[in-house]
Amino acid sequence: MDHKAFRCVIKQESPPFPIVATWTSLNSELIMSGIRVAPLVPVLLGLCLSFLLVTPPLEAYELPSKSGSGHGTQEGENWEGNHLYRVALLRAAPGRILDLIELLKEERDLLADIDEPAPFWMRHTQGDQWDLMILYPMGSFHEYYEPGRTARRNENGVWKGLSYEQLQFEADRLTSFREEEFVRGPEPEVLEEAFGENSFYHAEMFVALPGRQDRLLEERRMENRFLRRLGRPENLIFVREVGGTWDSFTLGFYKDLMHYAESSDLRADEEEEAARAAGFEGADRIGSYLRSLILYHHDTLAVAIR
Repeated sequence: MDHKAFRCVIKQESPPFPIVATWTSLNSELIMSGIRVAPLVPVLLGLCLSFLLVTPPLEAYELPSKSGSGHGTQEGENWEGNHLYRVALLRAAPGRILDLIELLKEERDLLADIDEPAPFWMRHTQGDQWDLMILYPMGSFHEYYEPGRTARRNENGVWKGLSYEQLQFEADRLTSFREEEFVRGPEPEVLEEAFGENSFYHAEMFVALPGRQDRLLEERRMENRFLRRLGRPENLIFVREVGGTWDSFTLGFYKDLMHYAESSDLRADEEEEAARAAGFEGADRIGSYLRSLILYHHDTLAVAIR
């Protein structure tokens, strides 16, 4: 028997009349082929109508939002965003860290001269192998690589006789390691306030297990809600757009080392209540749950560069 004869195609939001007409035509066609299925028609018709009535509309099926888009945060939570940044992790050549910092200060002056947003940066004190983390606000790929803006960077900016391109070349000569990644995160105004008011930073960088990037992102949001209930500073969240190895990273901002260490003064019952309210099974389960989502992570403490 031709399997096409039993194919039932139902279009959402369509009245049931076409189905009746379809089965009437189908029955006639099968009878002409020598196959009598009239007794089955009421049964199959009932199944099709039941499917039509219980199937939810297409709008009920929502695809998960892209990581880093900022969806999923509650009102008033500005930890995430859709602003594009180029992130550079640099390790200076042996003995050249101060020279590299001075050169990058020249880069900042050059960018200011050509009306480019000032990059945000920090200097490692302990943790990962890099010396400097620099976040260059881009907005979007289209905005950043717009011909006029690109020409200003490459041709018009000159500081102490060096163009922007030459500054990049000189920086490479003072660098023994470089890793770059494009990420999406909060608007530059949020970072400007956070960097301007704080001088001590905590960077947590993550590589998620396969298929767990979205769950990792939600865990970062849950941890922020945990911190909020305890009155602790919340982390800014950045999600990879392209490049690099890190699926996401967070930046915590503190006045100084003492401010960062204040969490040790919290009572256990306060932490337990805050953890459960944020969605964790308990305060002692936050770390183990995070580790169930990641392949590995790196923690770094850093300070402001003045």
